[in-house]
Amino acid sequence: MRRAAWFGICWLAALTLAAWGRTGEAPIRPADNARSAASIQRFLDRILPGRASGTLVAARHGDRVYCRGFGMADRKRRIPAGCDTAYDVMSLTKQFTAAAILKLQMMGKLSVTDPIDRYLGSVPADKGPITVQQLLTHTSGLIEGLGDDYDRLSRRGLVTGALESKLRTPPGAAYHYSNLGYSLLAAIVERASGMGYEEFLAQRLFAPAGMTRTGYVLPDWQRDRVAVEYDARGRSHGRPFDHPWAKDGPYWNLRGNGGLLSTARDMFRWHRALEGDKVLDRRAKRQLFKPRVLEEPGGDTYYGYGWVILETKYGRAGWHNGGNGWSYGELTRLLDDRVMVFWVTNRYKARGWNFERLGSELTGGVVERVREPARVPQQRDSR
Repeated sequence: MRRAAWFGICWLAALTLAAWGRTGEAPIRPADNARSAASIQRFLDRILPGRASGTLVAARHGDRVYCRGFGMADRKRRIPAGCDTAYDVMSLTKQFTAAAILKLQMMGKLSVTDPIDRYLGSVPADKGPITVQQLLTHTSGLIEGLGDDYDRLSRRGLVTGALESKLRTPPGAAYHYSNLGYSLLAAIVERASGMGYEEFLAQRLFAPAGMTRTGYVLPDWQRDRVAVEYDARGRSHGRPFDHPWAKDGPYWNLRGNGGLLSTARDMFRWHRALEGDKVLDRRAKRQLFKPRVLEEPGGDTYYGYGWVILETKYGRAGWHNGGNGWSYGELTRLLDDRVMVFWVTNRYKARGWNFERLGSELTGGVVERVREPARVPQQRDSR
């Protein structure tokens, strides 16, 4: 899963709402949620480009405030996008892989401080110091990837290729975003659990969270419920599973770092699960969202375990994006304010617009309307 540029994170620094400040916790009334939903819809009607398509869900204090699609999930068959349309969530898969590692640590099956040779067998001397945590934080020194997402690469081939690759930097020395590292984490999940990667996620993460429409091949996908992906010229590139896949999901250049399918409704359920203790206990969630490694010198964003973490005027935020050349999506959680926004599009750019660049305004505008439905000036939503 190729990493998308970080345009979307800019909204956290660019919001010009300082005069609002942080408000005290107040009971949320149904009318507040209704106002938020109406305000979000007006905002989307104004900001979304023509012929854009995708789905957005927003939540506050455990309530799903908004969940609707826009445009077409399948243009040829005229199937509209909706709350239950399934999309490739791309690099958002990494947060599930990170949660699986922490679940295994809760179960006593591994520790994030373990060296990787405990699970991958003998490794070359230069990779001997690599730990599970360094894979989680992109500080292993491994290269970004071994090839195309859809190359027919087995788990053994992935591990062999990773161990034979030349490190960019010594383990622990620097941050280098590595899809390869997260695929190795998927292999470690399998070795430590004795189960397939998707099987472990389905049983230990998704089922307790009530997520029934997330996975590679285990959900009983109805093709009409899975979005077709389109390039910048509007040409169809099929559904995610129309690309070369193994019988149990994508090949290993993609497994663990990207390629999971999910719906907006299930992503909301995942948010609710992370607010409670059904999937991860408090200690595990603290580890998941702890800011650990500065992404860029002089920057203010840190990588945790599968999440980008930073401080905002609303408290801590966890964020990640994903892109594959056709689709693009973002997930934001205000960790102290209990707000969540997830959106995904199955056509990320066309002549005159680009969701990767639109992301900052889109995410920021929805966050405003979820947090403070009564304070957003109505003229902002006028055409």
